[in-house]
Amino acid sequence: MKSIRFGKLEDGRTAGLYILESPDGMRAAVTDYGAALVSLAVPDRKGIMRDVVLGHDDAHGYETGSGHIGASVGRFANRIAGAEFELNGCTYELTANNGTNCLHGGRDFFKNRLWAVKIDFTSVTSGDIMAAYAAESIADKDPSRGMRGMHDNMITFCLESPDGDQGFPGNMQIEVTYSLPGNGKLRIDYRAVSDADTPVSFTNHSYFNLNGHDSGTVMGHWARINAEYYTPVDSGLIPLEGASPVAGTPFDFREDKMLGKDINADNEQIAFGGGYDHNFVIGDSASEAGERTIREAGVLYSDESGICMTVMTDMPDMQMYTANGLNDEPGKDGAVYGRRSAVCLETQFRPNAINNSDPAIREGCILKAGEDFTSSTIYRFSTI
Repeated sequence: MKSIRFGKLEDGRTAGLYILESPDGMRAAVTDYGAALVSLAVPDRKGIMRDVVLGHDDAHGYETGSGHIGASVGRFANRIAGAEFELNGCTYELTANNGTNCLHGGRDFFKNRLWAVKIDFTSVTSGDIMAAYAAESIADKDPSRGMRGMHDNMITFCLESPDGDQGFPGNMQIEVTYSLPGNGKLRIDYRAVSDADTPVSFTNHSYFNLNGHDSGTVMGHWARINAEYYTPVDSGLIPLEGASPVAGTPFDFREDKMLGKDINADNEQIAFGGGYDHNFVIGDSASEAGERTIREAGVLYSDESGICMTVMTDMPDMQMYTANGLNDEPGKDGAVYGRRSAVCLETQFRPNAINNSDPAIREGCILKAGEDFTSSTIYRFSTI
C-alpha cells in the first residue's frame, strides 16, 4: 500500500490518500476525508484499466464539492421526513436540508469530516502505484490519528459520533473498511456500536460510469435490479407507505434495460425525481438465525467497455440515483461532471424507515444500545 498527501483543508489539517491494490491488479484510492472512494481502476474487455468512479483531485475538491461524491454517508443515509423522528418516547429534531426533510444526516455531514485510520501492522511499500498523484509519504505525519502501517489491500476508517451529533441519540463508534480481496471485488464493510438506541443506515455514495469517470452520460449503460417492488415517493422524494410492483412501470429492471430507455417517461414518479432517484426493495436477507446474508441486488453493464459490475449486499433496499442533480461539477483530471454522467447504487435501509408504520421496517433500522451493527456491500467487476 502507498499513502500520500491529499492536500490541506481550510482549517489547515492535512488529508491523506491511500492506495489499495488487489491480488488480481485492481486499484482503489480512498481518502480519510469523508472516508471516500476517490478512484477505482478496473480492466475493460481489452485489459485497459479504466477509472470507473467520479471523484476530485484533492481534499479541497471534496470539501467544496457537491453531490457526496464517493463519500461514506451516515448516520442515516437518504431522507427522513420532516427532519424528525420519535424513539423511546422522545422526539429528535434533525436539520431540514432538503426542503422540509433531512438528507444524509443533514448536519455536519460525515463527508466533511477527517476520519481516523485504523491500522493493524507496520508495512508501507514504496513505488509509484498511481502516477496521477505525487508521492509523498504520510505514514508518520500524525501519530495521534492512530497510523501504525497498512495492508496492501485493506484499510479501515474510524469516526466517533457523540450523543446529539446531527441530532441523533447515543455516543457511536463507526468503522468503514475498504478492501480489495481479489476476484474483481471491491468490498465495503460497516460496523457501529452506540450506547443508546438510535436509527442507522450507512451507505457509500460513489457515482459509477463503467466507460470511465470522464466519459459522459451513462444513459447507454444496461441495468438489472433484483426487485419486484419499488417505493413510490411524494414530491419531496419521501417514500409513501408500502411498496408498489415494478411491473408495467419505468421502474421495471427485472430484465436488462438501458438506463435511458424510460428515464424521460411521462410518469409522475420520474418527474418527481428528475429521472431515477428511487428505492428498490431487494427483500429481507435475514437467515433463520436472524443474521443477514449477502446476495445479489443488481447488475450494471456497459457495451462500450465490456465492464460488468454486480452489486451484492446484505441490506434490504437499494437506491438508484442517475445523477440528475449533477451540474457541471469539477472533477478529477480536468473532467466536468454533467447531469446523468454516472449512476449511484446505494445499498441501505428504507428511506424514512424510522418513521414507517410497518414495525418490521422501522425496527430493522434501529441499533439497540450496546449491540453491534454490521453490514457489507460488494461491487464485483468482470468483463463480457
